[in-house]
Amino acid sequence: MNILVVDDEPIIRSGIQRTIQRTFPQHKVILAEGPIDAVHRLKSELIDLVLTDVLMPGMNGLELMEVSRTLHPDAKWVVISAYSEFEYAKKAVRLGARDYLLKPIGKDILVELIKKMGEEIAERNVRAKESQLLKQNLRFLREAVFARWASGLDLGGIDLASFTESYPDFHLLMVHVESDADTKLEHFIVENVMNELIGSFGRGFVASIDAKSLLGLVKFERSGLASLNEELRSCLKRYLKKPFQLLASGRIEDPSRVPDEVRLMRETSEYQVYDHYASGGEQAVEVALQYIKARYGSELSLEKVASVVYLNPAYFSQLFKQKTGQGFKDYVTQLRLDRAMEMLGESELKVGDIAERVGYPDVRHFSQVFRKKIGRTPSEYREQIKSRC
Repeated sequence: MNILVVDDEPIIRSGIQRTIQRTFPQHKVILAEGPIDAVHRLKSELIDLVLTDVLMPGMNGLELMEVSRTLHPDAKWVVISAYSEFEYAKKAVRLGARDYLLKPIGKDILVELIKKMGEEIAERNVRAKESQLLKQNLRFLREAVFARWASGLDLGGIDLASFTESYPDFHLLMVHVESDADTKLEHFIVENVMNELIGSFGRGFVASIDAKSLLGLVKFERSGLASLNEELRSCLKRYLKKPFQLLASGRIEDPSRVPDEVRLMRETSEYQVYDHYASGGEQAVEVALQYIKARYGSELSLEKVASVVYLNPAYFSQLFKQKTGQGFKDYVTQLRLDRAMEMLGESELKVGDIAERVGYPDVRHFSQVFRKKIGRTPSEYREQIKSRC
């Protein structure tokens, strides 16, 4: 039996591990120091039992349990809580947790729990692991093929007939998460939430098309697109801690349209405002900074960025300067020039190509701005960098 222990307190993690391994050396105990680590373990290991703390930074144990149920329906969950957090434990049981442990955890109680869980899981796992592995591999293959297809890449002769017969008509949903930081946790959350909701509205699946975007396919069997969009947006606002976009296609009956539809959705995302959990000035500026850093190579106006965070442009301008110490235009200009200087020093790209990549389609204007701020032309700056090496 593979047991995942999720707790942000090292003493509790190691204590549970010692107790289990002394009494049940045949079981494998895997430790995770928080939700992000747990996500990685759940995706890379076949987990039979999860022991998770209720309250942890970033995502609590109940949220981890909720967003993991669809892709890991056979894992049994046990929550760990203090007496003061007992309401969480009761909610966990309502969500499907097999049991709960109160801190401090007694060794005898833990041993008895593991024994009981082990017997239940041993009965279930006679053939389940091989079956689950086969299903998982088939799912990964299907999603990989769909992701290549949606991106307009060659499928290497793979026949899509079985797919087109199963889905004579469908809709596409795209969720794009915007962040400079690692988005593995957000990716995991979106994938699980989309899968669960697609299953409740009809049938379909979800595929990752890049590090920040997931694409869902759904054939409706009840309600419709508007209802699914509303529920999906509500769930993502609840669980995600980063700005995101939700886009949807119309009804598709010709599968050959998929690459064009995906391309259109990506183009639409360039102009669509973001949903985000943040409220208040500081969070709004943080969202704006993430947006600017991700889109500095395209046209950026104060009005456009203000609309992303749902603020009046005049107020946003004041707030931005208050929080960053720079005016909006100065900040964007400095960011673009910093990126340009990196490219001048690290690449052999032409000055015109670099100018375009950092948001200056007119190379003469770029050179003027660069010289005014840096004191040298881009070419002079590049020569100076080379002479130092």
